[in-house]
Amino acid sequence: MYSLPCVIFAGGKSSRMGRDKALLPFKNHSSLAEFQYERMKRYFKEVYISCKSEEKFPFKASFLQDNSDIYSPLVAIDSIFGKLNRDFFALSVDTPFFGIEEFERLLDVYKKCENADAVVAKTDNIHPLCSIYKRSIVPKVKEALKKEKHKLRAVLDNSNTVYVDFEDNSRFLNLNYPKDYDFARRISDG
Repeated sequence: MYSLPCVIFAGGKSSRMGRDKALLPFKNHSSLAEFQYERMKRYFKEVYISCKSEEKFPFKASFLQDNSDIYSPLVAIDSIFGKLNRDFFALSVDTPFFGIEEFERLLDVYKKCENADAVVAKTDNIHPLCSIYKRSIVPKVKEALKKEKHKLRAVLDNSNTVYVDFEDNSRFLNLNYPKDYDFARRISDG
C-alpha cells in the first residue's frame, strides 16, 4: 500500500461529454468515480475524490470539496494542498485505463527528483492529472490564482516539472466525448 495519497479529480464541468462524466456507469460500478475510487483503494492507504459537491455521488468515499464556483484544476490543487498539506498523486476520473504500473514509474522519478515541483506523465501530450504534485508548487499555484489565471499548463511551465515519457497512449485515454466513453465501455467489457 502506497503512503502517498491518491486524489481522483472529479469536479470538472464535463462540457464536451454533455453530462457529468464522473457519474457515468463503468464496468460493475455505478459511476466512473466509484470505479476509480474502488480500484485505487487496493493500492493506496488514502484515496480521496476532489469535487464540487459530494452529495451527487451515490457511494461512500472520502471527499475533498473545493467550495469554489470556478471550474479549474488549479482551484482543486490549491484546495487539496490546503486540506492535506502534503504531496499527492493526482488521477483524473476519466482515465480508467491508467494503471498502477504507470503510477510506479511516476513514483520512481518522484523519489529520485527531490527538486521537482511536479512529476507529470507524458505521451504525445502531457497528462497533468496523471501526475504527482509536491507542496513546493503551492506558491506558484496561489500566484496564478491570485492573477485569475487558471491554466495548469502555464503553472507547470513556470515550475520545476519533470516529465516522464510513456509509449502507450491507450493507458491515458481520456473520456472527454460520448464516443470516447462508448469506446472505453466496449473495450473494457470485451
